[in-house]
Amino acid sequence: MDHKDSKRIVITANTSWYLFNFRMGLLKELIRQDFSVYAVAPKDEYVRPLENLGIIFYDLKINSKGTNFTEDIFIIRDYIKIFKKIKPHLILSNTIKPNIYGNFAAQFLKIPVINTVSGLGTIFIKKTFSSYIGRLLYFISFHKTNWVFFQNSTDRDLFIQGRLVNCKFSSVIAGSGVDTHKFYFNRSANKGKVFLFAGRLLGDKGIREYIEAAKKIIKADNSITFIIIGELGSNNNTAISSVELNEWLENPQIIYKGKTNDIISELIKADVMVLPSYREGLSKSLIEAAAMKLPIITTNVPGCRDVVIHGQNGYLCKVKDSDDLYLKMIEMIKLTETERIEMGEFGRNIAVNKFDEKIVISHYLEKIALLVKN
Repeated sequence: MDHKDSKRIVITANTSWYLFNFRMGLLKELIRQDFSVYAVAPKDEYVRPLENLGIIFYDLKINSKGTNFTEDIFIIRDYIKIFKKIKPHLILSNTIKPNIYGNFAAQFLKIPVINTVSGLGTIFIKKTFSSYIGRLLYFISFHKTNWVFFQNSTDRDLFIQGRLVNCKFSSVIAGSGVDTHKFYFNRSANKGKVFLFAGRLLGDKGIREYIEAAKKIIKADNSITFIIIGELGSNNNTAISSVELNEWLENPQIIYKGKTNDIISELIKADVMVLPSYREGLSKSLIEAAAMKLPIITTNVPGCRDVVIHGQNGYLCKVKDSDDLYLKMIEMIKLTETERIEMGEFGRNIAVNKFDEKIVISHYLEKIALLVKN
């Protein structure tokens, strides 16, 4: 297809990894519908699989964790240069800095934008000068955006109350969704012996609470294994150090498997998913676990509690409370195998009816159809 003749859509985020892991279903559908798709993000090892789909990639330098707003002004300049080359009919923007600085560039060039707020980050958690500036930038950049998708209603309410977004031009979608055909396992057994934490190794993900609760259980029961899967050394001020991780791994029942591109295999081998996160947009690891019929233990916070009906497909525990997490783990262990299997079945139904990626993609396509005119 001649890209000049087709409708051009840019999708942008602070990492190519994000686009590959969270937007692949949407990207495939856009290509299937004959859109010319351009990805704008920092270059990493996930560029090649994106290009293999037929996506045209543009490298953009973003320090995703930096808070130097003077330095970030250059991101706007780079976005403008790239957008002028592509001349897109629409921009799909994800993650904080693309949402802010990509919007400034799009407004300058009068290009319509659909933003997705997948998490609030420290801008809304901490009260510092940097967070004040961050909220101000959101206010300015979202003032003329065409639509904002949020991944949980709490985040949307915060933006509306802070007058950062117009309620008439925003809505809530079920995260990035999950491919319920790909993420499926006919779980006929669940011994409650293998607990799994899947996520970046950050303090904010509740990894320390997970380990503290695990150590308590291990003292009384040496038959239970606690698996950790996720990236170590993330550029985040709450990241776990390799020294701390190695201390945990001195216990043979705590196993770290690193980062994986085959999470399905790990979900098949697990009995219970645990994510004691302090806050999420909408946890992809939880909806994937639900689709794979795993009972879940997670915190009663936005983006986590949206996936679990307490006592039905898992348990909700108090945030930043390893003692309460321990009690919920013990409760899960004490269930009968049949009860754990039934919890998993209930979670599967939630994933299919609420979190299937087809539902999420349909919301995007509806807005895209309104903004990209023939």
